[in-house]
Amino acid sequence: MLACVIITVSFKTTEKLGNAYGIAVVAVMLITTCMVTLIMLVIWETRILWIALFFVVFISIEGLYLSAVISKFIEGGYLPLAIATVLMMIMGIWQYVHKQRYIFELKNKVSNEFIRDLSLNSDINRIPGIGLLYSELVQGVPPIFPHFIANIPSIHSVLVFVSLKPIPINKVAMEERFLFRHVEPRDYRMFRCVVRYGYNDVTEEPKEFEQHLVDNLKEFIRHEQFIQEGGGVPEQIVEPTNISHSTLFGNEEKVTRSSSSKVHIEEPIIEEPIIEEPIPQQQHSSRVSSRDIQSFNVATRSPNSSSRIISGPIQGAEEEMQFVQNAMDKGVVYLLGEIEVIAEPKSSFFKRIVVNYAYSFLRKNFRQGEHVMAIPRSKLLRVGMTYEI
Repeated sequence: MLACVIITVSFKTTEKLGNAYGIAVVAVMLITTCMVTLIMLVIWETRILWIALFFVVFISIEGLYLSAVISKFIEGGYLPLAIATVLMMIMGIWQYVHKQRYIFELKNKVSNEFIRDLSLNSDINRIPGIGLLYSELVQGVPPIFPHFIANIPSIHSVLVFVSLKPIPINKVAMEERFLFRHVEPRDYRMFRCVVRYGYNDVTEEPKEFEQHLVDNLKEFIRHEQFIQEGGGVPEQIVEPTNISHSTLFGNEEKVTRSSSSKVHIEEPIIEEPIIEEPIPQQQHSSRVSSRDIQSFNVATRSPNSSSRIISGPIQGAEEEMQFVQNAMDKGVVYLLGEIEVIAEPKSSFFKRIVVNYAYSFLRKNFRQGEHVMAIPRSKLLRVGMTYEI
């Protein structure tokens, strides 16, 4: 509103305001035509003849309008282009520094030896409860973790490295939202969790999010323990997931299976990446390794058949699940990194201006992570660290 008042007072006449609005409106029409053409080509898969006809007709008309309003550039038409330039600079600065920050975390992620040594360190205390350490890294442990340990030599009895990842689909089904994997050593009870949201998904309230995360974590423990110790997955209760029906691949058709739930089984985080190979149909009944990254629809078993199918391996899993539940009852704490990004001393003058001043100003004046995720302050613990990029 303040910007509108300033622009109106500065231009004084409706003629200059009309010239400014003219370029903005025609530019929106032009961009809309290009976007619709792209949708016709990629999404609707319309015949190329109709696409070409649509594009030529509308771009010709809008091109005439654009040439007319561009002639009024000096008489007020420069305003929307100036605003667009400023917004592009803001987005470019944010994208550049954010990308460099992610690369820094990727290069400086914690080694496997550090985690193993940590499990043997008697000076580290395990405190009751669940700790959720947020990071943008999907794989590996972020460098903020050893910094946290160095300042506060305590770890929650269950620690989960959480990464929130928006993906370009409408909605992510709840059974596909949480992906878990172990951080070795397993008896240290550290997990990696990737939480995926579509662009129409609404972020849950903290209590609801915590409950969903813990429920999916317990389900992950149950089925991983069953596969590891049970000697395979019975053929009668496992069927391969049809990828074409998965919401993760953009198909928004709702597949209703009232008696099944999605389970994702992933390799341990310290193992080398393994390329998944298709499994022939005749080998579905063979032993399934916990190193394979697979997705199953595991049918819900009735009370009469559950003891017969999982009575052996689930006994150990029940203890782990109860441990996780007890940790949740003790409380959940959110650990957020307060990252200060600065340019390296040998950086150019322009880079120092962009990183140390422009990006720092934007970061301090935008909404912080705890407000976006609605984290209650009573459960929030900040850890400060400086990245040199």
